[in-house]
Amino acid sequence: MGTGLSVTKADGIARIVLNSPPINLFTFDFFLETMQVISDLAVDDEIRVVLISSANPDFFIAHFDVEAILTFPTGTPPATELNPYHVMCETLRTMPKATIAVIEGRVGGGGSELALSCDMRFAVLPHGDHPGAVFNQPEVGLGIIPGGSGTQRLARLMGRSRALEVVLGCDDFDAVDAERYGWVNRSLPKDELWPFVERMAKRIASFPAHAIAAGKASVIRAEKEVPQDLLAEGNAFSATLGGPGAREAMEKFLRDGGQTREGELRLSTLLDPRP
Repeated sequence: MGTGLSVTKADGIARIVLNSPPINLFTFDFFLETMQVISDLAVDDEIRVVLISSANPDFFIAHFDVEAILTFPTGTPPATELNPYHVMCETLRTMPKATIAVIEGRVGGGGSELALSCDMRFAVLPHGDHPGAVFNQPEVGLGIIPGGSGTQRLARLMGRSRALEVVLGCDDFDAVDAERYGWVNRSLPKDELWPFVERMAKRIASFPAHAIAAGKASVIRAEKEVPQDLLAEGNAFSATLGGPGAREAMEKFLRDGGQTREGELRLSTLLDPRP
């Protein structure tokens, strides 16, 4: 096991705690480690609930590594199978266990897509000087699109118009508006968040595993053609990589402070148009 996360299991609940300082950036290695853990838990018969949170109060997962994205090939033929990131996200959506994300800091890009793929998301409201959970899909501002399930999850959760506001606007959403838009199930005060989530997780984990699996499978059957739509999203993402100005936008983002703690705390301003 690497240093990017820890996993503990007890009473039918698996707790994944993300911890890759300083901003929980989804590098290739961190992503691969997370993907393996999620894959293993999906077939663990002792587990009924998977709970994902962060050890970092300021970041859940900042986003996928832009430096890594700059190495992705351009001009590739359309894929015919889901990419590994989509496979990980689909595993969270379809595994026969309840998957829950608890968001207490910033989450953007691929981190948002991972959270969106969970069955439920709960966020913390601003408290003291802390802004609470903050959400962003910054990809279009970087000349690309959300390519890890974001366009499909957001549209299904909040509808076309609000999803387009999120995807095309590339702006920050606080926990209040995230709940209002359907990005999260609930946003709760700091002293109420974990008691609520713990009670929910323990309650679900106490029920028969076969009923949990059957109930989840029946609900997600309402989501039609998800794999096909994710494949189309992935191919659209790949096509944007070679688009005019995409490389320049990503390089500018990195020069301006992207992927530093200070820069990521003001992510939306890094994407503001400047002369």
